[in-house]
Amino acid sequence: MRSENLFKRQFNEFLRHVQSVGHGHPLGSEREIGRTLGTSRTTVRKCLAAAKESGLISRDGAVLRQVEPSELYCEAETIPPTLMVERAFLTWILQSDSGPGQTINALQLARQFGVSSTTIREFLQSFRHFGLMEREAGGKWVFRGMTLEFANELSDIREIFELRSVMRFAELDDGDPSWNELRRLRGEHLKLLETIETDYHRFSLLDEQLHRLINSASSNRFVTEFYHVISLIFFYHYQWNKKDERSRNEAAVYQHLDYIDAILSRDQKKISQTCTAHLSEARRTLLASITREARLENSSVLPDPAY
Repeated sequence: MRSENLFKRQFNEFLRHVQSVGHGHPLGSEREIGRTLGTSRTTVRKCLAAAKESGLISRDGAVLRQVEPSELYCEAETIPPTLMVERAFLTWILQSDSGPGQTINALQLARQFGVSSTTIREFLQSFRHFGLMEREAGGKWVFRGMTLEFANELSDIREIFELRSVMRFAELDDGDPSWNELRRLRGEHLKLLETIETDYHRFSLLDEQLHRLINSASSNRFVTEFYHVISLIFFYHYQWNKKDERSRNEAAVYQHLDYIDAILSRDQKKISQTCTAHLSEARRTLLASITREARLENSSVLPDPAY
């Protein structure tokens, strides 16, 4: 499954490369294509064979026609299983509209996400090390929330990771597929602004996609492994605080657009300024949600539904 998803993701990148080369132009050698896509010559050969069979390119490697949208694999087929579980879990948290202290049934989630119970347990276990999850009898888990001290430490690490990653992103070659993905996300943010009154909750998934894309530029296994913890914490607490959610999300969309434009400019000073400003606001929102959570836990009054 993992190798299939990886190839489909690489094949999509290959098709986007073909589209950028244009009708009638040669793709170049296997080595050149592999260098552009950052993949092995074995994978390039498989992509070329599939493209020749479909009549997309000629036997000598020239582009014969445009890529049809139907030839691209859908996103669900290209993401790694671990990332698929993480995104499904974050979406579930958003839709369940629950706060810290939520009981999580691992077996039920495994059936709901269409994955093995082992995959879900391993995902939840990764948070247990930090004291964020506690396992109970009967395959149930509880998300325990966190302290202000933990949140500040997590924010420190996030800022260190992302600032380094975004500077690496700005140094990527012009032909790197990450630039097209960044421009696509910019377009998705602009579309969201058109329907922000009703679709403001969609910002959370765009937020996850943008920051994951930026951090992927680090090519650092520790950043990649730790990012799902960062993602869950910020997503979970940010969504649990419903007060002024629409206006907060709208403001965050504009922050993202400033951030994306700074990255596209490759101006390191602008990138540093917008990155720092955005992550500082994310820290403030996270700390505010934790403070509110603690205040509600210490009160016998039920939360105001408006929140």
